[in-house]
Amino acid sequence: MKVLVVYYSTFGNVHKMAKLVAEGINQVKGAEAVIRRVPELMPESVVQGREDMKTGAGLQKDVPIVTLEDFKEAGAIAFGTPTRFGNVSAQLKNQVDQLGSLWMQKTFEGKPAGIFVSTGSLHGGQETTILTLMAVLLHLGFVIVGVPYSVPDLFLTQGGGSPYGPGHVAGPDNSRAIDENEANICRVFGKRLAEIGLKLNK
Repeated sequence: MKVLVVYYSTFGNVHKMAKLVAEGINQVKGAEAVIRRVPELMPESVVQGREDMKTGAGLQKDVPIVTLEDFKEAGAIAFGTPTRFGNVSAQLKNQVDQLGSLWMQKTFEGKPAGIFVSTGSLHGGQETTILTLMAVLLHLGFVIVGVPYSVPDLFLTQGGGSPYGPGHVAGPDNSRAIDENEANICRVFGKRLAEIGLKLNK
């Protein structure tokens, strides 16, 4: 079963989280992580005009752009996004808004999906962003997957991560590394998503 990890990342933090989620997915026998990014909507001149954005873009240059076929083939999907004023990034939402044809075909009904996010600050909107995107995923027919409190890192994290999904606090300059607790939550989330996907796709 293919598990799609589809994301948008400006500075590379969500990209790094996507790779950690994929590690968890690939721990599950019978599951294969497929990492894809969504197209950038900001002008190339803006991206190239900032060193941090240019570095982030460079980290992801070899990650393929997601296609509708990727969505159709996936038995489970993880969506990754930075927060934008407590909401989903325009880039990821733009991609989700193009899934109408698959929604009409009931492609996503009964498939598990979850969300992972990165913010600049501790209270930068991780939970509101996840909850906002959850509503969209429910409209599409997905079964929502989060992170249960049986995961010890939820009690230990000093950065991101909640029952709603993995999170990362990147800091005001977006350079804070993903810490051990945040990374563990990403991996557990990916593993859980794959395991539930295999059960639901029997």
